[in-house]
Amino acid sequence: MHNSLRTLLLCSLVALLSIPALSQPFGPQNLGPTFPTDDPIVKGIYKEAMESSQLPRLAHELLDVIGPRLVGSPSVLKASDWAIAKYKTWGIEAKSEKYGEWRGWERGTAHIDMLQPRVRTLEGTMLSWSPATKKGGVTAGLVVLADVPDSAAFQKWLPAVKGKFVLVSAPSPTGRPDKVWEEFGTKESFDSLKALRTRINDEWQKRIKKTGFRSDTLTTIFENAGAVGVVSSLWSTGWGVYRVFGTTSEKVPVVALSLEDYNLLYRLVEYGDNPIIKVEIESKFLGAAPAFNTIGMIKGTEKPDEYVVLSAHLDSWEAGSGATDNGSGTLIMMETLRILKKFYPNPKRTIVVGHWNSEEQGLNGSKAFVKDHPEIIEKIQAVFNQDNGTGRITNIGASGFLVASEHLARWLARTPDNITRGITMSIPGMPGGGGTDHASFVAAGVPSFGLGSNMWDYFSYTWHTNRDTYDKLVFDDLQTDVVLTACLVYQACEDPTFVARDRRVMPNDPRTGKQRSWPEVHDAERAGQLKK
Repeated sequence: MHNSLRTLLLCSLVALLSIPALSQPFGPQNLGPTFPTDDPIVKGIYKEAMESSQLPRLAHELLDVIGPRLVGSPSVLKASDWAIAKYKTWGIEAKSEKYGEWRGWERGTAHIDMLQPRVRTLEGTMLSWSPATKKGGVTAGLVVLADVPDSAAFQKWLPAVKGKFVLVSAPSPTGRPDKVWEEFGTKESFDSLKALRTRINDEWQKRIKKTGFRSDTLTTIFENAGAVGVVSSLWSTGWGVYRVFGTTSEKVPVVALSLEDYNLLYRLVEYGDNPIIKVEIESKFLGAAPAFNTIGMIKGTEKPDEYVVLSAHLDSWEAGSGATDNGSGTLIMMETLRILKKFYPNPKRTIVVGHWNSEEQGLNGSKAFVKDHPEIIEKIQAVFNQDNGTGRITNIGASGFLVASEHLARWLARTPDNITRGITMSIPGMPGGGGTDHASFVAAGVPSFGLGSNMWDYFSYTWHTNRDTYDKLVFDDLQTDVVLTACLVYQACEDPTFVARDRRVMPNDPRTGKQRSWPEVHDAERAGQLKK
């Protein structure tokens, strides 16, 4: 390259680099941390989390080796035993605390194959608590839930399910995510798709209503009428993902298929091609199993009867490995406590970690803890809960507590700036009425904060889906989340003042015009799916 041309290019590059970007983020532009103080504990936390993280190893042991963790299953017990053993190797007290029982069940293998009009192995699995098939499986044809005028007509149609698998979900007109339609489709075709999808779903809900039964009771109706199984599909709006929950079936297998294979069967039935499938499922009902929380603790020195709580549920649904719901939250809290034990072994207040069980069935573990430990609840300084994926924490709400934001602001101000940059706060925020475990504490008047993370397509790809696996974790983000959580806990322990519990005045509900009420405390389900 000619020297004068090289000089011109270098000058142009320097000039471009000196022009400020139009969307520069607020705050310092350096990528490394700026420590607000010379506090050696904060620096130790940061260095350990960033340079000596144990997150990948812990994630492997929890997600790859133990796997999903359904309440009442042997796997959730293994996960609890594993966590307790880990804490003890770090010099942290830990125990399992039983609060009730749940119907025990263990997942085995599942094979679903189409045999006619051609052979194809179908992508799917059993729902949680599905009964097993007989040895060798069940082979049968299929029927679609009929569109009948009313419940009387449904009863007349019902004998048609005998000896058949019943398709009970609405078909989807596309397996492509909306963002793909927006990128490649015309506006007219995308609008047409959305209208068709809405019409199909609305008509399907009417179809269910006209049976005279709720959708969650139809499986029992079908099995009592002689159906050999139920086939469903719940697309998660992303490529190749579907959600899997549980069933109350007592006799016949209930399976979930991918959108692609469910729609295949649906079309074959509708066009009269008489598909036949074979389903072979292994599972075991285990009677009453313990429902429990896993609790760890570092005892406080100056104020041992005041508490700072780390919160994340341990249980999960089973389609994947429970990686982002809520393996990621579990890992954050475990790694946080490990690092605090190393650099802050004698906290002023007692640090408690709660790995709750049966969150997925209604926050049962945290509800039980709130009910069973009034002596702790009245002395909690703060609860920090994480339960919405693998992303970097970007928002913290004050949950309707008027003074809490002042404390949070002070605690965040003493945290490295590259960790807090980009975090927004909702002040005073609203009390969460459900959805995740800090709501159980908020209902009891405890300042409790959800550590909200960026989503990484959480609801489309990993929330309760077959793709919620180890490879979806973003360890860079999880490491920064550990630094943030550890610093918040440290500052909450050190804070000379106790967080006041003054609550906001609740606004009016725009739908009713009446003032909303603060959420109420509710007890846990302590005999889950066990017959009275």
